[in-house]
Amino acid sequence: MSIRFAQSGAPATPLHYVTAEGYDDWRAGQPERVSDWLAATGFRPALGRVALVPDGAGGVALAVAGLGSTSERARTRFAAAAARGSLPGGVWRIASGLAPGRDMEEAALGWLLDSYRFDRYRKSPEEAAEPARLVAPEGVDAARLEAIAAGEALTRDLINTPACDMGPEELEAAFEALAGEIGAAIAVTRGEALLEANLPMIHAVGRAAARAPRLIDLRLGERGPKLTLVGKGVCFDTGGLNLKPSQSMALMKKDMGGAATVAGLAKMIASLGLPVRLRVLVPAVENAVSGASFRPGDILTSRKGLTVEVNNTDAEGRLVLADALALADEEAPDLIVSMATLTGAARVAVGPDLVPFFATDDALAAALAEAGAKVADPLWQLPFWEPYEKMIEPGIADLDNAPKGGFAGAITAALFLRRFVENAPRYAHFDIYGWQPEPAPGRPKGGVGQGARALLEALPGVLGL
Repeated sequence: MSIRFAQSGAPATPLHYVTAEGYDDWRAGQPERVSDWLAATGFRPALGRVALVPDGAGGVALAVAGLGSTSERARTRFAAAAARGSLPGGVWRIASGLAPGRDMEEAALGWLLDSYRFDRYRKSPEEAAEPARLVAPEGVDAARLEAIAAGEALTRDLINTPACDMGPEELEAAFEALAGEIGAAIAVTRGEALLEANLPMIHAVGRAAARAPRLIDLRLGERGPKLTLVGKGVCFDTGGLNLKPSQSMALMKKDMGGAATVAGLAKMIASLGLPVRLRVLVPAVENAVSGASFRPGDILTSRKGLTVEVNNTDAEGRLVLADALALADEEAPDLIVSMATLTGAARVAVGPDLVPFFATDDALAAALAEAGAKVADPLWQLPFWEPYEKMIEPGIADLDNAPKGGFAGAITAALFLRRFVENAPRYAHFDIYGWQPEPAPGRPKGGVGQGARALLEALPGVLGL
């Protein structure tokens, strides 16, 4: 879907943001008719609450939107967007209450992100009401924010689409469409050809499914530093022979959230014209159950030559990522980034809202954390903790895909992936959730991008652009 600001020349109704702490002083400074109306209606500026002030001719003269208390704002990303859904349709402009710069930019982006709707499967017999739209505030880079929102919308659309319509073939088609849109080259290796191309673990994980596994390889740009994004594209995860219980399988359409996120990020990078040589690798598979399923106890040989003992077929994401990372590493790009809905341990550790990430050097980690805080895309660093390396070494093979004991699951998964990156000078891994469990300002319930905006913000400094 297209999410854009209203045209700047369009007639727009003023919108005033007020905080709980500053509301009384603000109201005292308003014209008497405005102050009296707000007093008569009993308006208080709780977060997201809106008051419409009439103009005396049956229209709306202005609106007042609450930003709540200091503590409410500290707990809420995109707080200004909380009012959008309570405003009547039409065009609005922010008249007061937000500081220029970072606060205004977050508010404007929050409005765009809050406008997203996934309605592919809903009948609409009646024309939808006109949504509330915002004129881009003065001083913000509207084109950049629209590019970010468009990339995020792509990510959300891909995650929200159920596996019946978003299998490996459809994910490939989505990347084909993206390549056409941004002028990228794309190559795809499918089915048995994965073995010929020495991508054996991608083949092993996906061979049981009716829909053939594949590796999607997209390239864009001929100058600048080399950036390779690797996204987990498990389009549905039954758990394989280590079958998930039904409650754990319910959201597995989102197990390709890493692929969806790098697709959205690639769209942002292309739209903004970042001077990088971008490569996107997505192992797209379905982890299904059939007579061809790989088994617990199997030992797989990876592209890198490292052998992996399969102790749990439900730890398949790291297997397909390992082959893709090994392929990425052969070119020794300046930075490799993997994004994946990889471990339940990450969710236990930090919940659905925070993204744990791992980085191979402190400067990269600091840049990512700082960027995440700046653009309201929160990250939390976890360590590549060297003493845990022994936990992923089973003895019978080089590596174990699912160490027993249940401790430090996100860290051991990241350590496993790092074994397949040797030549690239820097590597970062994001263990995302890719799902918004409950609606929040700027983030309707459903698929959501995580980490992409932080990485986009950090890239110029990290790559010296």
